[in-house]
Amino acid sequence: MRTVWTFHSAVSLVFGRDAILQLGDIAKRQGGKRVLIVTDAILDKAGILQKTRDSLEKEGLAVEAFTGGEPEPSFRAADACMTLAKSFRPDAIVGLGGGSNMDLAKICAVLLTHGGTPRDYVGDDKIPGPVAPLFCVPTTAGTGSEVSAASVLTDSDNHIKVGILSNYLRPRVALVDPLLTVSCPPKVTADSGIDALTHAIEAYTAVDNATFPLPEGERSVYQGKHPLGDLTGEKAIKLVGKYLRRAVHDGNDLEAREGMALAATLGGLAFSNVGVALVHAMEYPVGGAVHVSHGAGNGLLLPFVMRFNLPGREKEFAAIAHLLGENIVGLSEHQAAEMAIDAVVKLRKDIRIPDRLRDIGVKEEQLRPFAEKAAGIKRILRVNPRPVTVDDIHEIYRAAY
Repeated sequence: MRTVWTFHSAVSLVFGRDAILQLGDIAKRQGGKRVLIVTDAILDKAGILQKTRDSLEKEGLAVEAFTGGEPEPSFRAADACMTLAKSFRPDAIVGLGGGSNMDLAKICAVLLTHGGTPRDYVGDDKIPGPVAPLFCVPTTAGTGSEVSAASVLTDSDNHIKVGILSNYLRPRVALVDPLLTVSCPPKVTADSGIDALTHAIEAYTAVDNATFPLPEGERSVYQGKHPLGDLTGEKAIKLVGKYLRRAVHDGNDLEAREGMALAATLGGLAFSNVGVALVHAMEYPVGGAVHVSHGAGNGLLLPFVMRFNLPGREKEFAAIAHLLGENIVGLSEHQAAEMAIDAVVKLRKDIRIPDRLRDIGVKEEQLRPFAEKAAGIKRILRVNPRPVTVDDIHEIYRAAY
């Protein structure tokens, strides 16, 4: 039985409106002289890259930008980013954008320091030591990658997403400026926001730390449910329930944008210490095959996995219903727990997340192969509160189809 848990974050968290204006000073004080910004063409066109560049150049730093970031980034995108990095020779990396860009920045920081290829680091705790100074600046509110210990890339050859996990991937500074999310369109806002909710719910309902089934001799950044994970997860769930609909329906609602930015960061703190579980394991093969956004895939699958995990987690599910704004007064624990699933379904509908796998292009004959791939992702399945088999996963996919 485990009796010790730990809690890790970015070294520093800078949060607030117009925080981006401080980036140059922060990078300079951290010793940066040559900074590579890892971002994408959309953020370049939106002017967010220029605002970031201006903050750095104002402090006299040399700046180069990689704008080849892509949704659910591939190994090929990582290789292209490294080609530019080797030419520019930065001493600090800025990940600017959604989780995809931040994840690219993370693997770039690893490869600059330790060499090799992205495949060398897939799995848990494969990075041998600290990486190049990394600053993460999210422009969406969802992934929590600005504080997490993970980089998720797409293995296009095998049609599956893969995770690289190490506490060395946690950024030197997470700079969260809610104003950078204002230009985020409704669909991206919805997909990102339901991703934040998935992170928080999976962490809050995870297997207990005391019984976390980590095999002897293995190490993991994930460690199961513990008090600080509960604290951050609960607050994230409450913020999503209060603000996600508002952020989707009115992108200029600054209070909602700020609330969702905080929800995403808190959800990132929760899941990156406790772990994600069955929802993520099931989304990886789906996203790798049909190229749905990670958030939309998670949001689609979330209530079906909640239904599977309900036995043994009724207390937590009842609390989730309350945190999402449901009136559970006078209900039994089981009735309140059921309301948590209903609340997620309602939220999903209100922000137009697809509710069936067939709606995103999945074919019925793909379900069993997906289940077999998902069942092999042991590093996150062991976080799930209920043991799961290939047949269980297949049945959940069938229910979601």
